[in-house]
Amino acid sequence: MTEAAPTIDQLLLELRDLVEHARTMPMSASVLVNREEVLGLVDEILAAFPEELRQARWLLKERDDFLFQAHREADDILASARIQVERMVERTEIAREAHRVAQRTVDDAEATARRLRLECEDYIDHKLGEFEVVLDRTMQAVHQGRQRLQVTYEVTEDEEAEPGEDGNAFFDQDDG
Repeated sequence: MTEAAPTIDQLLLELRDLVEHARTMPMSASVLVNREEVLGLVDEILAAFPEELRQARWLLKERDDFLFQAHREADDILASARIQVERMVERTEIAREAHRVAQRTVDDAEATARRLRLECEDYIDHKLGEFEVVLDRTMQAVHQGRQRLQVTYEVTEDEEAEPGEDGNAFFDQDDG
């Protein structure tokens, strides 16, 4: 059996683990990480994105196909209703009833098409919302990872002062 490709979440956790367990620099909160290893993980994460994007595109295509099918069915129902109406025109009462049935059929078809379209849009919106959450978490994790990788060196006021300026002659070897 072949192993499944790691997910974005797994890759980000691996990247986090790499940074978290990296060797720290002396007297600093900064860490040393292997550039190739980090860039390799970032490349794997980027390679994992297209599958989810492809899924989102597939969902959109499925929605369009579904809407097209619903419209086609509605058109078929309308055509069928028109044919029924034409056959019943000979008698006034039957024609009136046929008109009411046809209108009800059209209304039902339009309501069904509208309901199906809204359900489909809700489903797509829900899936895209989930995808947005995954992307947001990924972006936050990448941002946090990048922030942790940034080397920051803060100079304190004591370090800024030149030796001997503060009246401390400990390092001043020239004075007797």
